[in-house]
Amino acid sequence: MELFLRKLFNKLKEYIVLAVLLLISLILLPQNKNTEVKKIKSYAFATFAILTNVSSSIGDIFKSSDELEEQRKINAELMLKLNRVREYALENKELKKLLGYKEEVKSRLIPTTVVAKNFSNIQGNYIINAGISDSVYKSMPVITNDGLVGIVTDTEENFSLVRTLHNTSFRISGTIQRSNINGIIFWDGQNLVMHNIPTTADIDKGDRVVTSVLSSILPPSIPVGLVVKKESNISGILSNVIIRPFVDVLTVKNIFVLQEVKSKQIDSLELNLLKD
Repeated sequence: MELFLRKLFNKLKEYIVLAVLLLISLILLPQNKNTEVKKIKSYAFATFAILTNVSSSIGDIFKSSDELEEQRKINAELMLKLNRVREYALENKELKKLLGYKEEVKSRLIPTTVVAKNFSNIQGNYIINAGISDSVYKSMPVITNDGLVGIVTDTEENFSLVRTLHNTSFRISGTIQRSNINGIIFWDGQNLVMHNIPTTADIDKGDRVVTSVLSSILPPSIPVGLVVKKESNISGILSNVIIRPFVDVLTVKNIFVLQEVKSKQIDSLELNLLKD
């Protein structure tokens, strides 16, 4: 890259010198009232504007993918922090705990890319280009800066299998953040559903749904989606809550693995819920 930039500079150095001279001329020209000089000034301004635009475009071309990846990572970290802020606001936690979480989230995100997708009405899986060599392990959550995508269910040296929210075999503990109502969330083939919630439960359209503290696999407060409606069953005693996920798992490409695995003994039991 350094050699390429040096060659590029050598090719453009005449234009750079010209731009500098034009800039000096532009500084001096306003002091001259001659008509011909004014015409020259107009042409000079136009030429300088074109050169400035070209140099700006060249600069944009050389923005590295690393910068874009870092920005996505920052966005994901901010998403996690923001939702923890919401939790502490609702629970009235002490500020020092929030600051402690700020340090905890730092550098726990492993950037990765979806290299293959396998989707049907009941099965939604990814293959990502990060594996054991990247410190990615089974049961780690997968997120974007918008919220939860799924969970790692199998790993190889350089690749991993991710089971997404659009998978009937994937069930998670979720919480209605405003009213702290817990339930099991799963994909029914058409919608993301929180199943068998009492019809009288305090749940409104637009309520945020996050991962629950009751789950040993997923850390709490990862955004899942928004409540769109409640559907009562035949008895009218229980309802299913329909959730619109924050992440469109069908189109997402750049994701993060959250480097967090909780109790292995409990995980081995809870991961049985994820098996086909």
